[in-house]
Amino acid sequence: MKNDYKINEISKLYGIGVDALRYYEKLGLLVPRRDGNGYRLYSLQDMYKLNIIRDLRQLDFTMQQIKAYLDQQSVENTLELLLTEQEMIKEQIAKLETTQRIIQGRIKVLTDASKIQTGVFCIKTYPDRPCLQLNTRITRDEEMDYAIKKLHQKHKSHIPDFGNQLYGASVSLEELKHGVKDVFNSVFFIFDPDEARTIDYDYMLPAGEYLSLFYRGNYRQSYEKMLEVVAYANEKGLCVMGDPFEIYEIDNRDTIITAQFLTEIQLRIVKE
Repeated sequence: MKNDYKINEISKLYGIGVDALRYYEKLGLLVPRRDGNGYRLYSLQDMYKLNIIRDLRQLDFTMQQIKAYLDQQSVENTLELLLTEQEMIKEQIAKLETTQRIIQGRIKVLTDASKIQTGVFCIKTYPDRPCLQLNTRITRDEEMDYAIKKLHQKHKSHIPDFGNQLYGASVSLEELKHGVKDVFNSVFFIFDPDEARTIDYDYMLPAGEYLSLFYRGNYRQSYEKMLEVVAYANEKGLCVMGDPFEIYEIDNRDTIITAQFLTEIQLRIVKE
């Protein structure tokens, strides 16, 4: 086994770019000696340090933290470092577990969505549903995407994974009755009731009964489908409370195939 290795050999062995190795040298993390021609030669001790640098970088230690440890390496400092690593690993595991739950939830939504029957009216009962809302007038699909992104940007600390966040948009019932098509007056993120304690919600979908109708495909159906929901409520003698809204179960976050879009219209009602 050789005692010294050239920079290209180390780069290939560790999968580290030559520029990165030169950067480590500039920071004083590695101090390779030079041969008679001025070429860098890395010793086994340098390789040991590279192992440490690689492991600590994977845990997001800064270069300054790594240098401080290498400069003052001792049993006590190593023990302190290991305890710090242990806590950081616990945090990463917790984040991964959260991500796993989110992914599992989305898998369930997409799987269940394939079984949902469209065009069928039903009444659902909900508890209070906390929301984060943005009131804005939306007349085009592009404006909807922008409004959702704006709302997410405002509350991104509460929504680590926007791709799996349930959201909706509401229309004015009065405008709907007067023939105003495809105009929405707000967008909102919907959370589970048990999340109310962890978010500073600014809007609530009140507890109660909601008339529900699912449809698949292009959003150009929205106006007619909402009129169908309102007409059905009137036909069945249901008292309408508030504006109708859509919930986007499957949209352009999940598919580019418009026919696969799945949208639910909900309208709060009271049985007379």
